[in-house]
Amino acid sequence: MQSSTFKRSLIAVAVVSAFAVGAVTAERAVTIKSAGAAVQAAAVAMVPVGQPAAVLPDFADLVVKHGPAVVQISVTHDARKVAARGPRGMPGEDDDELPPWFRNFPMPKAPSDAPSRGMGSGFIVGADGVVLTNAHVVADADEVTVRLTDRREFKAKVLGSDRTTDVAVLKIDAKDLPTVRIGNPDATRVGEWVVAIGTPYGLDNTVTSGIVSAKSRALPGDAAVPFIQTDAAVNPGNSGGPLFNLKGEVIGINSQIFSRTGGFQGVAFAIPIDVAMNVKDQIQQFGKVQHGLLGVTVQEVNQALAENFGMKQPGGALVSAVAKNGAAAKAGVEPGDVILKFDGKAITRSSDLPPMVAQVKPGATVALEIWHDGKTNEIKVTVGELEDKATMASGKGSAAQGKLGVAVRPLSPEEKQSGMVAGGVVVEDVAGAAAKAGVRAGDVIIAVNRTPVKSPEHLKELIGKSGKSVALLVQRDDARIFIPVTIG
Repeated sequence: MQSSTFKRSLIAVAVVSAFAVGAVTAERAVTIKSAGAAVQAAAVAMVPVGQPAAVLPDFADLVVKHGPAVVQISVTHDARKVAARGPRGMPGEDDDELPPWFRNFPMPKAPSDAPSRGMGSGFIVGADGVVLTNAHVVADADEVTVRLTDRREFKAKVLGSDRTTDVAVLKIDAKDLPTVRIGNPDATRVGEWVVAIGTPYGLDNTVTSGIVSAKSRALPGDAAVPFIQTDAAVNPGNSGGPLFNLKGEVIGINSQIFSRTGGFQGVAFAIPIDVAMNVKDQIQQFGKVQHGLLGVTVQEVNQALAENFGMKQPGGALVSAVAKNGAAAKAGVEPGDVILKFDGKAITRSSDLPPMVAQVKPGATVALEIWHDGKTNEIKVTVGELEDKATMASGKGSAAQGKLGVAVRPLSPEEKQSGMVAGGVVVEDVAGAAAKAGVRAGDVIIAVNRTPVKSPEHLKELIGKSGKSVALLVQRDDARIFIPVTIG
């Protein structure tokens, strides 16, 4: 209370002082003005000859031009599904996978019986209504609403969601919408000014600024994304919003924060926009997202290791383990090898390698430059495919996952060998029609209308050909049950 009184007293003194200044004589005012001019002249004089005085950037024109392409995203979920996921923040997160001090944006929890609601940001990349946001913003959503700056609201369809990169693609039924310009994250330099626009705490089109603090950051559980680090103020609700450079180009999607309190602490991370656009293009073209897999575990090469391996200086990614029958193993990579280049791109740190591999299309053949037994060798490797258990993409037209409301993956060899099931697909996430019918995560969908399911793609095909309802044969624990699902 004393502190508040003290603050109010200071404000009162400041106001009185302001009026006092306004009441000074003309002679006094001229004196103050002259003194101010002298100070300004002295400051300019301190700038070295030939160098212009530093001027802070003005973001106003950027915001006026590109702010209308930034949208607010509201989602609703079944509270029981949110509770079943345990103590998480934004839908789709799993705090167990990250250190306790690092998390995505936490959201308030709804009463246990009420629908759970969440909020995030997004931005329009297609004038026909294509919107980008974070996968964790719309994960498990029963309904997604996009609100424009002109207050129009649209129900959105989730075209696809890729949790490996935390990118989701939405579509709203609208035309001639304002869109953002896409920039080049590779050309961005550390120290450049950046602007974040989003909906922190539900406050539409909030603008914050900062600089690029670092590039190609590898975070726990997110090795496939070379994050852009920034000190622009990013808070709960900014998730999924754009990060602009001073040219008005989007260079990233604000995705995660380092926080001990859940709020802004000056360390935020954005997904490079080229990674996000690659995901968007795959979802729109193929209905799913594929990521390359090399099949190695790598670690940093320090000075001691470099000397031990006969390298002139530390660098590259040291292979500590090679997956049996993986792409690297088939190419002849061995533990102790140091990968110096991948597809012609130099690897400075071990964290550089996973994002490079993830962006390569599975099945592509690339060159590896490795340090082996004291000399440099080049080998060819055919990149494998990362099984993304949390990828959910509905693709073009009708798609099984979109209509049914499930994200599925193939059975692993171990699951097949267990003898419980010989075929089918495993349900990783469930929403919409399937959730309402009682399908659960962990169920194995064996058949649709008595037709055995061979793969996720086959499930998509069967659902696409079905009518308004289907009968799913599901393996749950030791029992098999038929579950009727209305998908009309």
